[in-house]
Amino acid sequence: MAQSFLKYLLVMAATVFFFSPATASEGQEGADELASLLKSYESYQADFIQIVVNENGNKVQETRGSLKAKRPGLFYWETSAPLSQFIVSDGETVEVYDPDLEQVTIHKLDDRVQSTPALLLSGEVDNLEETYKVSGRQIGDNTREFTLEPRSPDSLFTSLRLTFFKGELQEMRMQDSLAQLSVLSFDRIRLNEPVEAGAFTLDYPEGVDIIRDGA
Repeated sequence: MAQSFLKYLLVMAATVFFFSPATASEGQEGADELASLLKSYESYQADFIQIVVNENGNKVQETRGSLKAKRPGLFYWETSAPLSQFIVSDGETVEVYDPDLEQVTIHKLDDRVQSTPALLLSGEVDNLEETYKVSGRQIGDNTREFTLEPRSPDSLFTSLRLTFFKGELQEMRMQDSLAQLSVLSFDRIRLNEPVEAGAFTLDYPEGVDIIRDGA
């Protein structure tokens, strides 16, 4: 399930939404604003619900889990049964553990993987405008929305929408090239709280298959 890190974890898309006219920022201004907001996140911890919708608007999957991210480069993702999966990044590699398959896949954290949405919470964000076309929109008094469109044709998604409420990331919505939609909603958000030292390591039983994919 090597591709589950790239698709199952990060396929977050939206249906059509209507927003009232509001102050917008685009290009470098929007990228700088988003980068400044994300860089204020020394750590981010939350529970989540992820709902995946196909091109016909039908829900095909719902998963629950938790994530932890800490700069620079530390990331942990866990989904609950029946689709249990654990993902950890140390900033250089990504380990994906699938208990049902008794398999661990280790990926090198190359540029393509580094640009995936969830790693925005722990990775480098100074050069967002080089990777994405970024626009920002204010919704009401407390909600700020950013839309990212990848500049690379090889990106893992075609558009990404991040929604912040009072500075906290509440939702990620993304569309992939197959028109598969997904919404990742966060709850019990803990922003900039201490994260235990062992949170970004994986423990898995002896005897599991270990596959190295460029790592």
